[in-house]
Amino acid sequence: MLTRSLLPRKRVSVISVAVAIIILFITISNLRYGSSELVANLQLSSPKDSNPTEQDAVDHGNEQPAGSRIKYFFALNLRQCVDVLPRLMGSIVETVRFLGPENCALSIVEGHSKDATSEVLEGLREDMRSLGLEFHLQTSDIDPMQGDRIEALAGLRNLALEPLTKNPSQYSPDTALIFVNDVAICMEDMLELVHQRIFQKADMTCAMDWSDIDPAPIFYDIWIARTMSGDTFWEIPPDGGWRFSSNLFWNHPVSRQRFDERKAFQVFACWNGAVVFSAKPLIEKNIRFRKSKTGECYSGEPRLFCKDLWMEGYSKIAVVPSVNLDYSDKSSKKAKALHGYVSDAVKEERNDQSLRIVWDDKPPEKVKCMSDFSDQSWVPWNQGFESES
Repeated sequence: MLTRSLLPRKRVSVISVAVAIIILFITISNLRYGSSELVANLQLSSPKDSNPTEQDAVDHGNEQPAGSRIKYFFALNLRQCVDVLPRLMGSIVETVRFLGPENCALSIVEGHSKDATSEVLEGLREDMRSLGLEFHLQTSDIDPMQGDRIEALAGLRNLALEPLTKNPSQYSPDTALIFVNDVAICMEDMLELVHQRIFQKADMTCAMDWSDIDPAPIFYDIWIARTMSGDTFWEIPPDGGWRFSSNLFWNHPVSRQRFDERKAFQVFACWNGAVVFSAKPLIEKNIRFRKSKTGECYSGEPRLFCKDLWMEGYSKIAVVPSVNLDYSDKSSKKAKALHGYVSDAVKEERNDQSLRIVWDDKPPEKVKCMSDFSDQSWVPWNQGFESES
């Protein structure tokens, strides 16, 4: 058996190339954003998301001044994704440099990948420390392929949040949690999600993620996302076919119009590859990712997270359709070419007051439950918690 001290030459080459590319991002961003003090108190300008055995390692970078607290907390769960790491980590580094490393923390949970994901992340440790941000990197034996998949995925997400949830006093009351999947994402995508949370006074903002399927990409996170009518973003027939995938928001005209206009719109639930949400629900209401309880619709942990936000009064959840993501550079470029880049949408904004969402604090009475494509039904939005509403 090969050990990490005796890696195949091809794998070593992959690791070296990936680390080199990410370090190049660090170098370039150092040149572009020479002084993070200029954005230390940044309000992004407005237009007029088991018992693990773990190995945890933390680097705090440069010492934080007394009384300073983290304002931006990046969280990632990564496994078997070495190909996307240069883009993903490079963009995170760019974003951290823009926001100010002293204002940021990065928490990564790696899931014992069989490719070079773990080695690449470990190879970045010294550069993350030199960058000056608080850096957490740990591996976990939680395996979503064994046992209850949703319980395992929820556990991994909660692990990524532990540096914040176990030490809330180190963070600003309104710390922005930037939770990113293994997507090909750009700096402008993350900054737009951060900005829209502030501009819209939202509790949570989500991207749109796509799956590169011919003849055109289709919206990916269909099992999780729900509109304000409680339905899926596109109609899913019992056979699970994709034939209606191009007809997004077919039964919610407001969402469809704002999607076409690339304006943020309210939803009941979303995740869609990348989210930004406030730390308040975690710190003040102890909300965590979880599995469905007995008598509750079997759902993914991000949708249950959104449901719990609604239960606690955090109803301002929005999709930002100018942020378009996919799971490889090539596919993400295709999705952005078809549905738009953030920079293109921003150029058209000017002083358009219709950009602001008119929020509805009332959830849909019923939400589509879809434990399986062939098993769809409508259930009360607060199923399992009726007595608490």
